[in-house]
Amino acid sequence: MTDAPYTPPKVWTWDKENGGKFASINRPIAGHTHDKELPVGKHPLQLYSLATPNGQKVTILLEELLALGHTGAEYDAWLIKIGDGDQFSSGFVEVNPNSKIPALLDRSANPPIRVFESGSILLYLAEKFGAFLPTTPAGRTECLNWLFWQMGSAPYLGGGFGHFYAYAPEKWEYPINRFAMEVKRQMDVLDRRLAETAYLAGNEYTIADIAVWPWYGGLASGALYGDSATFLDVASYTNVQRWTKAIAERPAVKRGRMVNRVSGDPSTQLHERHDAGDFDTKTQDKLAAAK
Repeated sequence: MTDAPYTPPKVWTWDKENGGKFASINRPIAGHTHDKELPVGKHPLQLYSLATPNGQKVTILLEELLALGHTGAEYDAWLIKIGDGDQFSSGFVEVNPNSKIPALLDRSANPPIRVFESGSILLYLAEKFGAFLPTTPAGRTECLNWLFWQMGSAPYLGGGFGHFYAYAPEKWEYPINRFAMEVKRQMDVLDRRLAETAYLAGNEYTIADIAVWPWYGGLASGALYGDSATFLDVASYTNVQRWTKAIAERPAVKRGRMVNRVSGDPSTQLHERHDAGDFDTKTQDKLAAAK
């Protein structure tokens, strides 16, 4: 690392060699890099995803809907390996031109409806099945307030703090301090809200909680970015801790977190999900034992 200050050029150009951990998949242009059709399963809802925090939002909601008895929420979940560039296939780009997971295709409509951006998918499914979204104007608005808060705030947590604290090729004090300050402010926003209510939109568990929990609950539980929980003193946000633990105990949340997971304990990894019985028979530990 040089001590000399960086002077931006008049016109920025892409340096493929200067991208850190994700240099192989980041690029300044859109569109597909290779032709490949997406697989299609037996259910109307086809999900193409990976169990990042954004991916977990959708599988958690789908499992919660099924737990409520909404059989129409049965789905096929296909693994998209973003490290391998699966999101740049022609088939994936047709569903999400932004080449980011998760992406959903609802084939119950004619023509099929594509839904991309995790917040949009949550809202689409909540409206489709009439669940996890309050029906009163005040309740619905408060729920959407927090849903859109998460969509606007998480880039500071993931792309900002997480990148410079955990993934950047070198540690730089200024960006780490800048984004740590913002993430702690966000945690304080949540903690103050959760001192007033059991859940973000009130006393009802909604898609707002489902959207926020994989990111900020993940941070609060120490699941994100190495020792960031200690660095940010997340234990001090006692209301966030209470909320995080309560949601983590929900059976549908436990199942949703397993879908499209490729890291950690093999017994918690269900690379693809096509049937409820897959949780009992097709986790990675069971597939390995059957070989």
